[in-house]
Formats: sequence, structure tokens, C-alpha cells
Amino acid sequence: MDIFPHRRFAAKFASPVEDKEHILQIAIDMAMEAGRIQLRKFRSRHLEMETKSSIHDVVTEVDKECEAFLIAQIHEAYPTHSVLGEETGLHQKESDWEWVIDPLDGTNNYSQGLPVFSVSIGVKYKGETLVGVVYAPYLDELFTASKDGGAAMNGRAIHVSRKTNFGACVLGTGFPYDKGSVTSYDNNLDNVCALLPKLRGLRRMGSAAYDLCCVAAGILDGYWELGLKPWDLCAGALIVEEAGGKIVPFRQDRPIAIVAGNQALVNRILSLLGKDKA
Repeated sequence: MDIFPHRRFAAKFASPVEDKEHILQIAIDMAMEAGRIQLRKFRSRHLEMETKSSIHDVVTEVDKECEAFLIAQIHEAYPTHSVLGEETGLHQKESDWEWVIDPLDGTNNYSQGLPVFSVSIGVKYKGETLVGVVYAPYLDELFTASKDGGAAMNGRAIHVSRKTNFGACVLGTGFPYDKGSVTSYDNNLDNVCALLPKLRGLRRMGSAAYDLCCVAAGILDGYWELGLKPWDLCAGALIVEEAGGKIVPFRQDRPIAIVAGNQALVNRILSLLGKDKA
């Protein structure tokens, strides 16, 4: 039995042709292999974990293992491409191509044994995202998109919700890691208070990449969050857009803050959200 399946995987993609569909397939295979790494240690009693920016912001041995795996495979397949990873930062190359990866989005969920977590891989060319892949391994849900090529869930085309009646909508949101040290205006509580009474329901799934994919598939009608990072939404934002949705920023005074959904719903959410401080 080969205990290093990633070596066979790397050899398979030694000399690829740089086009969207080929890159998309490579990204799918990489995400699914990273998902298998995650499942092997999910709900382990011996999971190693440490904090990063705060006690709320954690990283596990699996985050690190998956990121190392993904970076190694990307550089094996595309030696000249840059990679931006959540755990190790920018691996700069002299290239117009950049892979933006979140090796384990939803680390808090993963570390607690909750099944909503994902691998997120976005591929950009000259700053434009051309390929997006998000894989939720426990749920075995694979979301994919290529620029101008549409979006799919497990190979079937998807489209954002067409709901416009706010009271019939279920939205998703999240909270920034610095939530304990900022005001309610900065930690999203003000927005929850403004929107929740008007909605059918509100969900906090714990993985921004998965939230966006749920919007793309019409599982959630819309989503907003602030304090995101590029690896949280690079892939998911493309998947939403290719599923007919909109991604709109709503604050410039906090790290990435976006609203996602159909255009009418995005407009309604924007009308209720707190804007930049004067």
C-alpha cells in the first residue's frame, strides 16, 4: 500500500497546459485530496491545535498539513505560479498567475467536531479570478466555477435564489475574529439586530467559503460578512457570480466586507446594513 498517494498525484500533472478547464480539473483533484486528509483526522482525540491572532483564531495541524500539500502540488504542476495561503502567506513567483488557497476554512468547526468545513482554491490571472473550487469533504459537496463557464454543485448547474420577499428569506452571516475587542458596530451584532427580525431565518455556518457556495446553489438566499480575507472568498465569490449572483462591498473601514445574493436581495440587505463610519 502506498502511504504517499500525493506523490502519484503530483506526477500526474507534471507538464500541464495553462488553460482554465485544465486548471479547474487540477484544482478539483487537489481539493478532494486535501479533503481526504481532513477526514482522516476529523474528530480525532489527538488533534494538535494552537491560537493565532487571538484565542478565537485557531489553527490545527491539519490546516498546516493541507496547506503544505496544496502548495507542493501547485508548484509541482505549475512551478512559475504564485500562491497565497492562509497559513504561510504569499509565495511570490514572477508570474501573472496566483493561486489563493484556504486549506481548511471553518477551523473552529473542524476542531470542535462540527461537520461544516471546506477546502477553498481560487486561481487568478492578472488579478482576475478565473477558477474557483470549494469542497466540503464531510458533506461530500463539490462546488466549481470557471469564468464565463457557469457554476456547479457535484457536477450539476446551480443558480442563486430568485426570492425577493425578504420575510421569506434565510440568510447566512459570520463574525470577525476580533469580535471581543470591538464595538457591536464592528463585530456585526448591529447588523444582526437590524436584519434578523425581518427574516425567515439567519444561519451562522462557520465557513465563509461554504456560505458563499450555499448562496450560489440557492440553499441560502443571501449572505453578508465583514472582516474577511482574500482566501475566504476568492473561490466562493466567483462561484456566486457564475451562478447569476452579485458580490457587493458594503464597508471600506474594515477588512473585506461583502453582501452576496441576487441583485434585488443584495439591494435590500445593503439598505439595512451599517455603513462606513464618518
